Amino acid sequence: MDRRSAFKNYVLPGIYHITVKATEALRSPFGKVVGDADKPDGDVDAPRVVLSPVGQMVEQELLHSIAAHYPMVEVQDYVIMPEHMHFIVAVKSKIVNKQGREAHLGQVIAGYKKGCNKRYWELTEQLLPIDQQGEPAGTEPVGTGSAGTGCSVVHPQKKRVPSWGTTGRQPLFALGYCDVMPIDAAQLEQQRAYIKGNPRSRLMRTSNREWLQPQRGGVDTALTVSALCGYLQRECPPSLCSTEALDVIKSHLLVEGGKVACDTYGDRKLLERRLLPVVCHRKDGRMLSRQQDRSLEEAEHGAVLVSSRIAKGEQAIMDEAVRRGFAVVLIADNGFPEIYHPSEERIGRCAEGRLLIVTPWKYHYRRKDEGITVLECKTMNCLAQALCRRRDDWWK
Repeated sequence: MDRRSAFKNYVLPGIYHITVKATEALRSPFGKVVGDADKPDGDVDAPRVVLSPVGQMVEQELLHSIAAHYPMVEVQDYVIMPEHMHFIVAVKSKIVNKQGREAHLGQVIAGYKKGCNKRYWELTEQLLPIDQQGEPAGTEPVGTGSAGTGCSVVHPQKKRVPSWGTTGRQPLFALGYCDVMPIDAAQLEQQRAYIKGNPRSRLMRTSNREWLQPQRGGVDTALTVSALCGYLQRECPPSLCSTEALDVIKSHLLVEGGKVACDTYGDRKLLERRLLPVVCHRKDGRMLSRQQDRSLEEAEHGAVLVSSRIAKGEQAIMDEAVRRGFAVVLIADNGFPEIYHPSEERIGRCAEGRLLIVTPWKYHYRRKDEGITVLECKTMNCLAQALCRRRDDWWK
């Protein structure tokens, strides 16, 4: 999200995953993604970004100008994609500018973008004076327009130049930026892997465009909202299943025609195969090995295991199924935002048709301390059975 955290002092030390985007009017100004998504890292044909002259300039500024002005800010992992960039910065001590005054992270990013803008205008010859009518004073074309640069900033000769602010020059970057603060070392490593895997993920998504983006609705769960509420009332004690609590669940659900709806990410053809729910109950704890053996045996014969993967037993069964290369359906505990990118590993399995991610929830921002409620867990267990058209004790 573009808004800043209310509880974080952005002057003090910290680690941040920063995302900045090119202005929407520009088309892939930083370069293009090339390579083969099936080739491993290190291979000559592995996915990578070929930077345009503008992209090379942005990279140079990233690696040198920030440290020159703010030596306490270290740029670590980064990737420059055709129309946006990700990088991790480690702020090692309180941010102070060259004049000795305190500065915050936003000023660091703004200074970087300002420097890039200046060099971008030089590269694209946008330094021509603008007359009172908003026309270039000369008749020479603005922009290089050279083939293969990946920088679509060409303005034909004598064409009217749009007025951006008082300069009459188009900025390179969109307003604002996004920052994410990893909550622990594990999440930091996930974000490093995400940054590294961006080119591969892009190639996968473009080669399987229908699969590798959220598909909204259209899944027949056969589960009405009233039937779900009845299930929750049977499965949960009254103290957890009040009218108010049920109303909260219903407000978070995707609903189509009175039935629980689902968004998906991956190949929906998995839903056409024989589906088996994997739901582990505490009362069946002593029979976990039997449940796992039966589940994996059926998966080996073509069944697709469906689970929210919340209980430890469910995690063990589903992880072993994945390890053996079986197809699975994972029920996610949150909805898909407008831009949704799972991990590189999950994208790979979705592209291969071995994973479908399903969610019955509207997307909402979940705080670090916000856990999953019992009613949410039970809702996903109910959905697993509904999708499979089968009770969760089938293995008995």
